Amino acid sequence: MTLHVLPRTAPPPARRLRRLLAWIAHLREQSRQRDELLSLSDHELRDIGISRYDAVTEARKPLWR
Repeated sequence: MTLHVLPRTAPPPARRLRRLLAWIAHLREQSRQRDELLSLSDHELRDIGISRYDAVTEARKPLWR
């Protein structure tokens, strides 16, 4: 009888799940920040040094960027 062992290079399932959940949390936070950026007035955007065009360009980026 042969015993098959998983290679040690593969991360344990719990670690993969934590990484997936952290990635999802990151995407949600990024989306929230982009929504917040769009809600700023032109005056507030000027205060932080970006234009309305820059804010819209950033907000339209796909989630993975």
